Amino acid sequence: MSAPLAERIRPNTLAEYLSQQHLVGPEGALTSQLSSGLISSMIFWGPPGTGKTTLANIIANESGRPFYTLSAVDSGVAAVREVIERAKKSDTLFSSKNPILFIDEIHRFSKSQQDSLLGAVEKGWITLIGATTENPSFEVIPALLSRCQVYILKAFSKNDLEALLSRAIKKDDILSQKKIKLQETEAIIRLSGGDARKLLNILELVVLSEEKDIVTITNELVQQKVQKNTVLYDKTGEQHYDIISAFIKSIRGSDPNAAVYWLARMIEGGEDVKFIARRLVILASEDIGNANPTALVLANNTFQAVNTIGYPEARIILSQCTIYLATSPKSNASYAAIKEAQQVVRQTGDLSVPLSIRNAPTKLMKELGYGKDYEYAHNYEGNFVPHEFLPEEITGTSFYKPGNNPKENTLKKYLSSLWKDKYEF
Repeated sequence: MSAPLAERIRPNTLAEYLSQQHLVGPEGALTSQLSSGLISSMIFWGPPGTGKTTLANIIANESGRPFYTLSAVDSGVAAVREVIERAKKSDTLFSSKNPILFIDEIHRFSKSQQDSLLGAVEKGWITLIGATTENPSFEVIPALLSRCQVYILKAFSKNDLEALLSRAIKKDDILSQKKIKLQETEAIIRLSGGDARKLLNILELVVLSEEKDIVTITNELVQQKVQKNTVLYDKTGEQHYDIISAFIKSIRGSDPNAAVYWLARMIEGGEDVKFIARRLVILASEDIGNANPTALVLANNTFQAVNTIGYPEARIILSQCTIYLATSPKSNASYAAIKEAQQVVRQTGDLSVPLSIRNAPTKLMKELGYGKDYEYAHNYEGNFVPHEFLPEEITGTSFYKPGNNPKENTLKKYLSSLWKDKYEF
């Protein structure tokens, strides 16, 4: 069986490499390192299929260094130590061409596994090149991160992907056995999600599944062969947090179109329906609050409903709630109030409860003044009587400052009528 297309046309030199010009262009960081021959330990951070492994291979080839590779998925500390021992015995050790150890998916290494690399990197036994799709600030231990340069690889542009398709059609021995016309590229690029490896896999699938010697690549043909797009969405990785952040900020920013788009990205990526619904409940209180109290009711009912219904119909309920929250008046006054109150509590400690509002279940407590002078609000006109409920040290503090929206403006007027000048709104 032949190797996959992505492997067959993998570039071997920087001159053949497409994209990432900020790294491999004339002024690129990797270009200058290869020119000088001084290769530092580094971590490539970027989405899948952006050429991280290819770049590591090119660096090893063009620098003429021994090259060892491990996958963090199936390698442990023992495997790391074995490679380090082999590297220590290399003829190039302590020269300007010490061995390169490439670790794919380095974010999957545990702390102890990453610790096992430190000594070898520090003493120059190996030059480490790690590849990760996750933010190395969170996934790589600080001691190792401080010894590495971090280079960010960007998703391939449309032009890059089209150039890659043309190269594959012209240069691959297997594909070149057929006459291929690249008539339309929108579908194949969209389905690849910017992942060059996936792009080439789709191209190979489409071409080799056609019995004819002449293959015209069209959007319709690609859709027909691929059937369903597997959306790029890692439910446990950084993109998980990026997309939920975009979703929340779109709702907060009152943009229902963007909010529904990010909702669709999560649904198509297989996100847990309860995770999405929980975030809607939180947002309904944090970002809408008393500007529209019904928002919390609807969000909570949405949470209950999607748990009962499940996918695929739950998507309709999530969409309704998302659009309702995005188009609702906004206020973070309740969120700001509890945040400020907690800050005061941390600063002032356990202030005493005023005697007048303490509970007095025993005779002794009553004799000590617990509950004395408490005024029962329902005994007064309008069910209100001015009373001090805060500790003496923070009397008159305003935590809740109603937002500027019709609902809370009504609340502001009501509270002002009760408390007169006591609270500033």
